[in-house]
Amino acid sequence: MRPMLDSLPVLYRDLLPEFFQKGVPVETKATCDSCAMCPSSASGTVESVDGVSRLFRPDTKCCTYYPRLPNFLVGALLSDDRPELAEGRRRMEEKLASRVAVTPQWVKASARYNLLYRNSRQFFGRALSMRCPYYEEVRGGCTIWPYREAVCSTFFCKYVAGADGRKFWMTLKTYLTLTEIQLSRYALLQLLPDYILTGKDKPELGMDSPTMEELEDKPMAAKDYATLWGAFAGREADFYRAAYELVRGLTPERVQELLGLDGLIELTLLDKSRRDAIAPTLPKVLKLNPEATVKWLPDGNVALGSYSEYDAVALPGIAYALLVEFTGQEPVDVVRERLRTEKQADLHEDILLELYRHRILTAA
Repeated sequence: MRPMLDSLPVLYRDLLPEFFQKGVPVETKATCDSCAMCPSSASGTVESVDGVSRLFRPDTKCCTYYPRLPNFLVGALLSDDRPELAEGRRRMEEKLASRVAVTPQWVKASARYNLLYRNSRQFFGRALSMRCPYYEEVRGGCTIWPYREAVCSTFFCKYVAGADGRKFWMTLKTYLTLTEIQLSRYALLQLLPDYILTGKDKPELGMDSPTMEELEDKPMAAKDYATLWGAFAGREADFYRAAYELVRGLTPERVQELLGLDGLIELTLLDKSRRDAIAPTLPKVLKLNPEATVKWLPDGNVALGSYSEYDAVALPGIAYALLVEFTGQEPVDVVRERLRTEKQADLHEDILLELYRHRILTAA
């Protein structure tokens, strides 16, 4: 295991409470450099279902998503003059110059992109047109990685702890998203209070009905843009750097205050999901999940999937025949003893735990 903070943007190392020093599973199955979902290296993946490919394009990987970056992370990127981030800074500066979906709270996807994202099917990892603008094709990596946001920090295609691992990372995503919202609002209240006081930080309406200008990725009218940015119109980069300076000066205690009761609740949920991911307990009674997908492979093995379309468990065909004995009517120990007696076969507890983690077997 490694500290949770190692999976997060570097800025959070001085902002989050001591809890985030606790260990979390290392996601060794989700190999980004040699993408576990690309054809050349995919393993434990059902390559197609009903004729539809489940593999990713090597020139997109899982980066068919446009991150919503909070103002303070944008400022952190723009303030980091390391050469290895030069391309990321250039792309961000280009985005700011476009004035499309550039607000004092977020630098985000355009309304057109969001409309396509919400209404498209089976594109994730496969549609070049949806690739992240910060993705670097030659190296196959991210140009702004140290300052990625909540989704990019917590998404994995496969999880060593199966369904429990996915739940942990999704719970962490919820906590980080709350953090991004509250810290970006805190910076706004100091720098552009009218933005908060007039409710511009509230969730946007009309996202499913963009205007003609938004469909063509055109910036808002100059007058409206100037009103939105106030004294910082034309000085957006200065605003983002100032937001970063304000946020980086906070203490973990102050951050917790800003997150309030919602933060406390999410932290409690995160603690529970972390414990479930690192120390799972095999239920006393198990049954074969009737919703699990079953795909027989040419070599006689069988690929079983349940909690994720990207992650499957491969078993010898003869082992699958044993799983149907788990009906949820008897304790696991009784079923195993019967298998040993009647079929001279057994499924070790470690195998049963792995199948439970993948929810091929579920608690009765």
